[in-house]
Amino acid sequence: MSGNTMTRAQLTEAVVQEIGLSRNESASLVESVLNEISTTLAKGEMVKISSFGSFWVRQKGERIGRNPKTGEEVPILPRKVLVFRPSHVLKNKINAGSK
Repeated sequence: MSGNTMTRAQLTEAVVQEIGLSRNESASLVESVLNEISTTLAKGEMVKISSFGSFWVRQKGERIGRNPKTGEEVPILPRKVLVFRPSHVLKNKINAGSK
């Protein structure tokens, strides 16, 4: 892993460069897309982005875990987790870049 992270500002800058919108318009566009994705996921619906992947929320049940320091059993409460499954197109692109 290279240690680089894509930020909102960098994503906005990429939209500026690729599409030619102003920085304010690009920032607004990026925020709108991210808000729409997060709102849809919060409602429990799946988000599919063609040639990229799918996001959905999965319910995990209660289970017994173990404290690694003490070995003591601890209940882990039920919770929701975000799941992402990349498309075959994205998987192929990632694997092609590592050769």
